[in-house]
Amino acid sequence: MTTGTHTTDGQATDGMDARASLDALADSFWESVLELSPTTATVYGDERYADRLEDPGPEGRARLRDLMAGTLAAVGSIDPDALDTERRITRDMLRVVAELAIEQQDQRIDVLKVVDQMEGPQTLLPSLAAFQPADTPERLEKLVARLHAYGPFMAANTELLREGMARGLTAPRIVAERTVAQLERLLDLPAEEYPLVTAAAVARDVDREAILAAVRDVVRPADAAYLAVLRDDYLPHARTEPGLWSAPDGEALYRTQVRAWTTLDLDPEDVHRIGLDELASIEEERRVIARAAGFGDDTVAYRASILSDPANIPASADALVARATDDIARAMDAAPRVFGRLPRAGVVVRPVEPYKEKDAPFAYYFPPTVDGSRPGIYYANTYDLPSRAYYKLASTTYHEAAPGHHFQITLEMEHPELPAFRRLGSRMVGGAYVEGWGLYSERLADELGLYRDEAERFGMLDAQAWRAARLVVDTGVHALRWERQRSIDFLRSAALGPTDALIETDRYIAWPGQALTYKTGQREIERLRRELTARDGAAFDLRRFHDAVLGHGSLPLATLAAELPRWLAPEA
Repeated sequence: MTTGTHTTDGQATDGMDARASLDALADSFWESVLELSPTTATVYGDERYADRLEDPGPEGRARLRDLMAGTLAAVGSIDPDALDTERRITRDMLRVVAELAIEQQDQRIDVLKVVDQMEGPQTLLPSLAAFQPADTPERLEKLVARLHAYGPFMAANTELLREGMARGLTAPRIVAERTVAQLERLLDLPAEEYPLVTAAAVARDVDREAILAAVRDVVRPADAAYLAVLRDDYLPHARTEPGLWSAPDGEALYRTQVRAWTTLDLDPEDVHRIGLDELASIEEERRVIARAAGFGDDTVAYRASILSDPANIPASADALVARATDDIARAMDAAPRVFGRLPRAGVVVRPVEPYKEKDAPFAYYFPPTVDGSRPGIYYANTYDLPSRAYYKLASTTYHEAAPGHHFQITLEMEHPELPAFRRLGSRMVGGAYVEGWGLYSERLADELGLYRDEAERFGMLDAQAWRAARLVVDTGVHALRWERQRSIDFLRSAALGPTDALIETDRYIAWPGQALTYKTGQREIERLRRELTARDGAAFDLRRFHDAVLGHGSLPLATLAAELPRWLAPEA
């Protein structure tokens, strides 16, 4: 296969040295990824493919496999000893991405991922309004063309449903039920109220009519056809057990997903024990706060006292958004104390869209565009406001926005010396690094004094416990054969409210292994900081440490551990 300027036939292009070959390979790989995943290009502000959608069918899968196999062969033709540090990292990351992609395709993980209440195909178009403007005739034409491509897109996804049934490789019933309910809510809306229609960034109201017509004529019938197969044919074949262990060859599938999310080959039982140990340590920290407040060791009573305070409950969605916006501003003011480099792009807060708020997590982040035309977006879930207490909002904001994901992802995107694959695509292999940094940032916010009071610090510890509980629950459900209710009960015991415990459990069921990324990554960053502090003593510079951790983009954890001590070697 030929991609861009590099022939991926296992031999480096004639006349190129190893560095030039690697650069060409990385660039052509990323260009091919954008072409195969046009909505990814749209998220980053690249409008070249804004009239297309992904092809989840056999032809699209074959093109993806050709890309990954060709990349793997090309990587093998490049001598790593002839490369500088950054290019060695790029080479290794390309290898890891390609190997994992091929392994997951061999396992046909796509027939599981096609049913997903959070990022399934039914969520694609409603999310586009935030990323695809239609404010010029050319842009409007591309968006309408993309909407017309939705029919074949959903037809291909419907075939994946049928293939999953034929293979016996189906999603858990709760995931299928949530996806059905989400589609039913979408289709219950009049076409005029469809999220993409109401939120589309058009220049004139009359332009919205073209979008409405495509939604009415193409999008809604495609969603209805997918729903009919999912509800009437697929749902009776969905797995009754929530864990991936219950799927054909489920243990191997879970091991692959753990590596895909964390970049490490972890033993589920070891991870389970680590989670329990982390929970015990965090509980002791919570007791310190409870004792100081006069509650002795009763952290449950202390938490109840916080939740009974009306000042801790947002009065409205706007109030919650305003509070998060203020927290971000305070974090940005404090950041120069511990960072040498700051992101140029800003970040704004928006509520989660109503159509998916019942299934969405507490909050999440979308990166800015490369050209700076759109800032980063921090989505805060305003569903069930009594469950969105301020005492736990702060740590979530510091994790998702500043100094968490917004810093890490935006600094990566803005890095002047990394190739596009490293600046934009390295999160294909950096889940544990990304989420580890987010969780580390919650603790860093405490060091910076950003929490307004001990109640917010307690909320941070609850959030840390939540991520430790994820280690226990994810491995419990997918490897140790826990029932769904056991996960919900365990999360409740770790201080999650009933709404979050339910949503989060079903998220872990839908995304095996993803919940392990947070604590796994945080523990590695904290371990490196401790070891380098001990090594360098008074010479240890926290600003330099943070700049080095974030200065090379998202990395496999093994790569970070190997390279960071060299990057921070004491100056002679």
